[in-house]
Amino acid sequence: MKKKVIVLLGPTATGKSDLGIELAQLLDGEIISGDSVLVYQGLNIGSAKPAREEMAGIQHHMIDILTAKESFDVLTFKKKVEELIVSINAKGKMPILVGGTGLYLKAVLEDYSFLNVQENVQLRKELEEFASQYGNKALHLRLAELDKAMAEKLHYNDCFRVIRAIEIALAGENKEQASSTGQIRPDYQAWVYGLNMERSKLYARINLRVDKMLEAGLIAEVKNLLADGVSSQSQALQAIGYKQVVEYLQGEVDYDTCEYNIKQATRRFAKRQITWFKKMSYIKWLEVTEKTKMEDVAKFIAQEVGSYEEV
Repeated sequence: MKKKVIVLLGPTATGKSDLGIELAQLLDGEIISGDSVLVYQGLNIGSAKPAREEMAGIQHHMIDILTAKESFDVLTFKKKVEELIVSINAKGKMPILVGGTGLYLKAVLEDYSFLNVQENVQLRKELEEFASQYGNKALHLRLAELDKAMAEKLHYNDCFRVIRAIEIALAGENKEQASSTGQIRPDYQAWVYGLNMERSKLYARINLRVDKMLEAGLIAEVKNLLADGVSSQSQALQAIGYKQVVEYLQGEVDYDTCEYNIKQATRRFAKRQITWFKKMSYIKWLEVTEKTKMEDVAKFIAQEVGSYEEV
């Protein structure tokens, strides 16, 4: 029997989380977060993590499963989500995968096979010490010598991914993704919906969301993480919003520049998300406007999918 899953994706700030909750209420579902930042405890404001009251009693998975000092990758995500889909199906409920991290979602839906380059703890320690002594740019130059194409994709301050890229390059491989069919895996019955919004309206929503995050205490949240011993070079604090606030707290930029940088980085991220999703030909796109009511969208999807017992 095929594993059943509904997937709600699209660029940031389009209303996926609200839609997921509405749909879960209609279809007796449980939500699986497909966001690579929501996994971290303490990263609440900048990740737009739903508060418990916003979850409306719906079971949410893949949220707050790691401390901000830990690392996370697509292989771990893929394994955990596949297990959750099986267990939720076994309970007679509908798993609803909600998120915007394109590679993570494609990895699950298309059953990517990956090159298995194991973590080299000693090498990572040496590279972290090198960056601490000589700076992030010097570390980035080491990657450029090994894999110029990958170095061009990564910012020198994204130390976690720069170190991982060096690790892979030294293992003799230049990429983690090995193969993908470009189609939904045959053992899944998946309904994949994408939320789309006119670009200027999307960017306006992003800017407003950043304003609200800063008003809600994003800077204080980052201060607390740093005070708790989370490294400014940790994977968690490379996330959009957190990285720019760290730069502000370290005196690299002023407040206005920090705010601008967060908005710009988020808009660019949304654009990259759209590019990723264009590769997924099986997505059914739904247009969202300011007047769109998510409960109506949820009813439309529920009618298409039918109740769990009927599919």
